[in-house]
Amino acid sequence: MVKPEEVKEKAEELEDENSRFRAFLESSADDKELDEQFKMLHKEFFANYDCCDCTNCCKIYTVLIDNDELLQIAAYLNMTESVVIALHLEKAAFIDANSHRIKEMPCSFLFEDGRCSIYECRPADCKNYPFTDHPDRLSHFASMITMSGVCPVVFEIIERLKMLYGFK
Repeated sequence: MVKPEEVKEKAEELEDENSRFRAFLESSADDKELDEQFKMLHKEFFANYDCCDCTNCCKIYTVLIDNDELLQIAAYLNMTESVVIALHLEKAAFIDANSHRIKEMPCSFLFEDGRCSIYECRPADCKNYPFTDHPDRLSHFASMITMSGVCPVVFEIIERLKMLYGFK
């Protein structure tokens, strides 16, 4: 497995190849089969990978937080919703009037040692990242390529897919 501190550089080295692979998949892969391969590889790689040892995504992405998640976070931190908003969030009105997003990068819920202060009640965007077990991966393959520079598992999944498809 590529190391978290090396994944960005290695993904940049493979950027052109990954773009060609995306074009190859778009012309020859079956969407449903590719989704099943993503699910299989997601399960395989995450069986032995602890995201808390990496936290690259927490350092560069912002996540959306809905009202239910805000209530859970506030209760977990023993704060009011307004205090959580004031300390950590900003409106995400482009989604809807009640949505919020983390306002700082790295995530303000991330401790310096890489632990998440709200891990037990982290938002769905955090739980589901990197979305490699979700459907329609082919239509989102460009974002998978981008994520391969952040997440070691996504990097490894794409490399394994190249082998499965005999691509080089």
